[in-house]
Amino acid sequence: MEKVYVKNIGISGIEPPKDSCNDKKCAWHGKIRIHGRIFKGKVIEAKHKHVLVEFYRYVYIPKYERYEVRRTRIKAHNPPCINAKEGDTVLIGETRPLSKTIHFVVIQKLPSVTGAIVEKDSEGLKQ
Repeated sequence: MEKVYVKNIGISGIEPPKDSCNDKKCAWHGKIRIHGRIFKGKVIEAKHKHVLVEFYRYVYIPKYERYEVRRTRIKAHNPPCINAKEGDTVLIGETRPLSKTIHFVVIQKLPSVTGAIVEKDSEGLKQ
């Protein structure tokens, strides 16, 4: 079995992908460094090499003393070793501009919690 070279991206608690790739814009196998902001969001559109990640945030409105929900959509590069699909929850990190509109790269595909089967019995909930 061949050992795959994976560089340290400097963020603790993130597992490198199992697959390898030759993409120079990959944070794990290429020449891209992650610096700046890191977001967690859901992939709503997946094209050939990029994804559109959406997440929601709460903004306080002082006049009404209430919060409003705002939506943020960010385009990110999708390396072949991660290969995020629509509906996946991913972690994206800021990097140098990769193209005119892409300044983020997908770092990790997070496990889905919607696939868990929950059954109720006499003692309570089981998974």
